[in-house]
Amino acid sequence: MTVVDNAVYVDGKREAEPGSLDQTYAALRRCPDGRSFGWIGLLRPTEEEISSVAKEFGLHDLAVEDTVHAHQRPKLERYDDTVFVVLRPARYVDPVEVVELGEIHLFLGQDFVVTVRHADEPDLAEVRHRLEEDPELLAHGPFAVLYAVLDKVVDDYGPVLDGLQDDIDQIEVQVFDGDPMASRRIYQLTREVIAFQRAVEPLRELLGELRFRFSKTGTDTDPELRRALRDVADHALRVLERTDGFRQLLANILTVNSTLVAQRQNDEMTRLTEAGYVQNEQMKRVSSWAAILFAPTLVAGIYGMNFTHMPELDWWWGYPMAIGLMLLLGVILYVIFKRRGWL
Repeated sequence: MTVVDNAVYVDGKREAEPGSLDQTYAALRRCPDGRSFGWIGLLRPTEEEISSVAKEFGLHDLAVEDTVHAHQRPKLERYDDTVFVVLRPARYVDPVEVVELGEIHLFLGQDFVVTVRHADEPDLAEVRHRLEEDPELLAHGPFAVLYAVLDKVVDDYGPVLDGLQDDIDQIEVQVFDGDPMASRRIYQLTREVIAFQRAVEPLRELLGELRFRFSKTGTDTDPELRRALRDVADHALRVLERTDGFRQLLANILTVNSTLVAQRQNDEMTRLTEAGYVQNEQMKRVSSWAAILFAPTLVAGIYGMNFTHMPELDWWWGYPMAIGLMLLLGVILYVIFKRRGWL
């Protein structure tokens, strides 16, 4: 059923629980003015149900269109005697590190409040029970409901911030441990923080509008609601500050991670360069000794061919000359390589 809860309150106490929207309309017409209001809670309502509510309470077409299509940013708009409010509740799904954003629309008039949810979370039954246990607060009417819903939404931002804080702490450890997956995680978490910030940032203006409205009316019942809204505004401000801090911190972590990655790459290049230099020096030594040994081998190879008519074969000094030539070539090559630093 799309009608989650439906009740009429008189002086802050539940007086009737109509079984249908039509019965709610009829009950409100019979209730005393200024002391009663109806609270209709809808979950994913059909266009027919929204049209029925809009027709009965005279809701503006633009607000009704926003509710039908959803996907609105948080805002507060006034249409004559009706106030239209959009809120974006949130919860953090830690296993996948995703901030899930819901959407709540509220229509507030002199004697009615309609809450429209487009997601199962948060369950406003808790808010309703809390208000019903405090008739003095609920006696303030529809804007007491708005305050309680705002308070619930802002309080639920706390676990989201805690979840984001835990994951940021883990990312910092990953970055300094050199985890190659840290960059992807930083990027994904930054996207979630930005989405969450977009849902929270408009609350500053929204709460300012509400406080101005209450200060402008100046009725006897407003001071308590003004104090309550100031408390919600303080909590919302802390949420905004922490969210902005998370965004800046993630940007700094990404910069540090990039610096560390570049440093590790430079260290690796230095290590490879040093290894190449050592290998080159070794190749120089091997090549030098190979050249030194090749010279005597060349001479020995020529004199070892045993041709009959080689001039030096019958010469008495032939053998000493061959040995001397081998030694001379070896010494000359050694001196050359030594001066060039190859040996």
